Amino acid sequence: MTQANPPARPRSTLVVTAHAGDFVWRAGGAIALAAARGEQVTIACLTFGERGESAKAWREGRKLEEIKAIRRQEAEKAAAVLGAEVRFFDAGDYPLIASAGLTDRLVAVYREVQPDVVLTHPAEDPYNGDHPAANRMALEARILAQAIGYPGDGDIIGAPPVFYFEPHQPEMSGFRPEVLLDITEVWDTKRRAMECLAAQQHLWDYYTDLAVRRGVQLKRNAGPNLGLAHTTMAEAFMRPFPQIAKELA
Repeated sequence: MTQANPPARPRSTLVVTAHAGDFVWRAGGAIALAAARGEQVTIACLTFGERGESAKAWREGRKLEEIKAIRRQEAEKAAAVLGAEVRFFDAGDYPLIASAGLTDRLVAVYREVQPDVVLTHPAEDPYNGDHPAANRMALEARILAQAIGYPGDGDIIGAPPVFYFEPHQPEMSGFRPEVLLDITEVWDTKRRAMECLAAQQHLWDYYTDLAVRRGVQLKRNAGPNLGLAHTTMAEAFMRPFPQIAKELA
């Protein structure tokens, strides 16, 4: 009897994010699109953003552990809406500091989920040092997870392409919108996920407006014949490594 081939592994996306809300604002559309295609999406959330991104809760007189619980619940709800799994490292924000133990945990996630794509913060952000810190950890763990001599469980990974999602202040962070992703078909999903983040309600309209502006840029660069929606919503990304191709397109 001929043994049936094992089912193909679904594509895997790994999102390495500094704070509990970052993955929603900056890459919620990309996450929702991947999940809608049946891909596995894993979010490595390094902190809850309990100190630096929870001003509303602090003003209400909440305590630290209560704020962490609120941010965790919000992020879990948002990830579920997007169709992703979120894992919390609780590494502490403001500042987020790399450690050997934190690196080991992140390497273990890389080797477990074997990502085909990695999304993370860009290398610069003069307004929030946690974001570049998360970038450095994401890139270092990606390299270490490829090294057969690095200790730990799981198989080594390949070299998954990395995309930097857009920071809150792109002009001040050296960010160039090199890749424009059409998220129109999942925009309603992203918006619902955004609305899970009541701790940062002031950002709902900001990131809606940004999606519209990036959609305008996408249409301008795509040309007239792609059948794009009248109102196209988009997210912007940068690539730190070369794109690999067999033809230019």
